[in-house]
Amino acid sequence: MERNESMNLAWADQALEMSLSKIEKNIDRIGEHFPHVAYDGVYNDQGPAFWVSGFWPGLLWLYYEETKDERALDLARALEKRMDEVLDGFVTLHHDVGFMWLPSAVIDYKLTGNETSKVRGLKAASHLAGRFNLAGRFIRAWTDEVDPNSKGWAIIDCMMNIPLLFWASRETKDPRFYHIAEAHADTVLKHFVRSDNTTAHIVSFDPYTGEKIENLGGQGKDADSAWARGQAWLIYGMTLAYRETGKKDYCTAAKNTANYFLAHLPEDQVPYWDFRTDQKDQFVLDSSAAACTASGLLELSSIMEDGPEKIFYYEKALQILKGLYEHHYDLSENSQAMILHGTVNYAKKKHVNVPIIYGDYFFTEALIKLKHETNIF
Repeated sequence: MERNESMNLAWADQALEMSLSKIEKNIDRIGEHFPHVAYDGVYNDQGPAFWVSGFWPGLLWLYYEETKDERALDLARALEKRMDEVLDGFVTLHHDVGFMWLPSAVIDYKLTGNETSKVRGLKAASHLAGRFNLAGRFIRAWTDEVDPNSKGWAIIDCMMNIPLLFWASRETKDPRFYHIAEAHADTVLKHFVRSDNTTAHIVSFDPYTGEKIENLGGQGKDADSAWARGQAWLIYGMTLAYRETGKKDYCTAAKNTANYFLAHLPEDQVPYWDFRTDQKDQFVLDSSAAACTASGLLELSSIMEDGPEKIFYYEKALQILKGLYEHHYDLSENSQAMILHGTVNYAKKKHVNVPIIYGDYFFTEALIKLKHETNIF
């Protein structure tokens, strides 16, 4: 949807202005590092091999898209080049190459036509395609180093990686990438999405026969729970799959999962880490799930036909973004972080109620979508 004069989005303009200001300051404060989580307003450095390494470059590209500040371009490219050691080293690569190279190399190519970045994106896409298990029609998650039993594992997060394959298919005019992305999305519909419109985080398959074995808890409360960020990955990922293929089943899955997510939000619009968490653990929030869902809902609204549903998902995205800004935004100019109260993995008590770089990324991306179309994922 486009803005009209009756919309009072002054808060969104202010939020974007503040976020762009933080990114500008972080060019010097974070610099050529790869942040993941922040403590006391300072982001750590997780290194280029970790799956979140694309999000700081992504924020720099969002900032460059709005300001044309060459410092952001130069730093984003320096980070992108640092990631070559991971891409060319190969052995540590995993399913999350979409998260790593879509908001770094691919957006560089989209915005500037940089052919070197295009090649990086195609290398990453080729690796992702190479992880496809033909028997089970899924993209394998992780590596043996993460878990030696993971050869037959697929995870919901990968719905956000398959846009890399759709992009590669268009760029190379080769349908192989498209077919793999579509096959994986079909498997998610069949084996991940439950009748109550929640999703499993991990599904285990027999890697030789392709038969489903079981759901696994992963970062959620348990195998049958509703991990909030997993719901967000499904909402946004299925929306992107619908955008690329036009398959109505993908759109239906995105809407149904979004409806569950929205119906179970607390008043401040930020979910608990798991929608089925025990009452004693309801202090654990995940703002990153809210930010990702808001951006996904704006994407969903933008590709729907005019009508009540289009307006509904747009307005719900606004509510979430406003809730994040009014109740969970770090207003301190000295803090490198934007969005407070994200949780990486409460099941392992890891980084609980802290700023997370992808929460900042999706929040900023969504605010920019309110102004104009942007397409990184």
